[in-house]
Amino acid sequence: MSETLGYIHSVETFGLVDGPGVRYIIFMQGCAMRCQYCHNPETWAFTQDTAKTPQEAFSAAYRYRNYWRNNGGITISGGEPLRQLDFVSEVFRLAHAKKVQTALDTSAQPFAPDDAEWMARFDKLLANTDLVLFDVKHEDPDDYHALTGGDIRRPQAFVEAVRKAGVPMWVRHVVVPGLTDGETHLAALWAYVETLPRVERVELLSYHTLGVGKYAALGRPYSLEGVPDMDKTRCAALEEKWFQPWNRRV
Repeated sequence: MSETLGYIHSVETFGLVDGPGVRYIIFMQGCAMRCQYCHNPETWAFTQDTAKTPQEAFSAAYRYRNYWRNNGGITISGGEPLRQLDFVSEVFRLAHAKKVQTALDTSAQPFAPDDAEWMARFDKLLANTDLVLFDVKHEDPDDYHALTGGDIRRPQAFVEAVRKAGVPMWVRHVVVPGLTDGETHLAALWAYVETLPRVERVELLSYHTLGVGKYAALGRPYSLEGVPDMDKTRCAALEEKWFQPWNRRV
């Protein structure tokens, strides 16, 4: 049997915002979601021009191990890493063999709860995952679909699998002016987070327009044209109001 290959979009060798401590971040290629605020549309296509074996990817990361203090380690993001489930699982297995902390950054699309074989492979991944960074797009099914084009039932099933495995979770949510910055929405988001398993931290991320030019370069329309960047000070204040008291209690 040939070795599983992973198709990687890019890496960040000294990441500070995608998990605890200093992180080596592997961004996988390919994503089925079409989030209105996505700033990396070039990762949507599942291109196969940057193939690595799990050992090659891990070895490249492990060279930076001296920076991984304070629970730092490897984060695999995307795109969507679950589209390359077996590759991610093997990288994390290699990391755990070297006692390296692992974090999975995902929006849980795709997720196949009715496919026993797929779920067995996913459980294998969770066995070597120390932290899930769960990208919560929206808590309302209709708004979730309008925002992403996806089906909220997949992340709901993902949550139950993570709950069963007992893996801790950080929740991340993008705050877009006029779209996800309202008090009613944030109250509903807070109530949703209350239902999630082992949440250790909630991060509100400010929407920005740094990726808008990529859409023009790719010949794609940008659905949030004219929406300004989210004010970072206001975003921080919303996080303090709604989630910092919650964060401090867990």
